[in-house]
Amino acid sequence: MTTEGMTLVVGVRTADEVFAALEELSTCRRPWTAFEQGLLHAYRWAVGTRALAPVTGDEAMGLPGPCRSQLLAECQAAEVRIRTGVDPGPDADAVLGTYTALAWVCGHHDERP
Repeated sequence: MTTEGMTLVVGVRTADEVFAALEELSTCRRPWTAFEQGLLHAYRWAVGTRALAPVTGDEAMGLPGPCRSQLLAECQAAEVRIRTGVDPGPDADAVLGTYTALAWVCGHHDERP
C-alpha cells in the first residue's frame, strides 16, 4: 500500500475501491464459499487488516499493508499453485479466489471479482 499524492493506493487500485469490494463481499450471504473466503482474505491482506498473506503466509512488508511487489509476488504464488496443481488440497477454490482478487488489485484485469 502506498500513498500517491493524497490518495492511498493498493496495487493499482485506490484503497477506497478495495474497501468497497471488501464491503460488498462482506454483506453476501453466509456461509461463504471457499472462493469467497479467498477473495476476503486477499482483500483484507491487501488493505492491511490481515497480517499474513493468504497463500504464502508471509507478513506484509509495507504500512499498513503489503507493498506493490509483495502484492504481485502473492498473486504469482497463487497462480503457480493453481497452474501446477502443487498441493491444491481442500483450499483450491480459496487459492483461486485469492488469485482473482489480487489479479484485480494488481491491474491484471479491470473487472472486479
